[in-house]
Amino acid sequence: MTDHPLPSEEEVLGYFERYSNWGRWGPDDNAGTINLITPEKRREAAQLVRSGRTVSLAYPLNTVGGPGNWNPAQHYMRVGPEASADYIGLLYHGYATTHIDALCHIFYDGKMYNGRPASEVTPVGAKAGAVDAWANGIMTRGVLIDIPRFRGEPHVTIERPVRGWEIEAAAEKQGTPLEPGDAVVVYSGRQSFYAANPERVPGVHPQPGLHADVIPVLAERDAALLVWDMMDARPSGYRVFDEPRRPGGPVHIFAIVMLGLPLLDNAHLEPLAEACAEEGRYEFLLTVNPLNVRGGTGSPVNPIAVL
Repeated sequence: MTDHPLPSEEEVLGYFERYSNWGRWGPDDNAGTINLITPEKRREAAQLVRSGRTVSLAYPLNTVGGPGNWNPAQHYMRVGPEASADYIGLLYHGYATTHIDALCHIFYDGKMYNGRPASEVTPVGAKAGAVDAWANGIMTRGVLIDIPRFRGEPHVTIERPVRGWEIEAAAEKQGTPLEPGDAVVVYSGRQSFYAANPERVPGVHPQPGLHADVIPVLAERDAALLVWDMMDARPSGYRVFDEPRRPGGPVHIFAIVMLGLPLLDNAHLEPLAEACAEEGRYEFLLTVNPLNVRGGTGSPVNPIAVL
């Protein structure tokens, strides 16, 4: 750890200017880093399929309220004599439902991605940065970064958040260096952590996760999507990001607002980590198909890794 000192708050705040994609794809862009997934990138990703094994990265919808699930999913059934139907209701942001964040989900000082004013998100939908920018789906190369395997430990700890250098080192060690347009899938051992620490509640107590210094790696490697199970390390250790009014944490803020990098939150990554270890490979075709919600701040998703 002494070889990789933590950046100062001044250095982290410098990310706002240094790692901004505002205007990169034009002033009216709403797709953000998904623009990096070109037709050629999709064709290359399709070539990664070998065994054809599929793995879902989604948790089942949780209809039972409780710590960490303050807005449980609603599932009602209508059963007739010859048919059945159901109703699903979701407030999917938070720590329970596997979902993707649109670029209108997070603001910083009144601005959202591409410098658009937060006022463009209205009670009837967002006028910019909405999830329908990805209505044609997301398909690209996914790279699993198995941090517990890299560290030789069951899960990430509060004292040691996932650092940017670790993501690069783990990718290199497993022979899958990050490439432009990739989905970077960071596994931190969420289920193991909460099994060992049942008293901790996501969103209430301090939690492990990704440090702010993963942003330079994601930006410089031109990642298209971040998929993660533990999300931001909280508290972040930086006063400006630990204010109660700041949702998400520094990775959420920098990724969504400055990079235009969508986040796939609450991914269920244990099954994928097991499959990758069994097959001895950590790159795969990843498909994500958000609901086409006009003006939506995100969507529940069932991502599928195809090995």
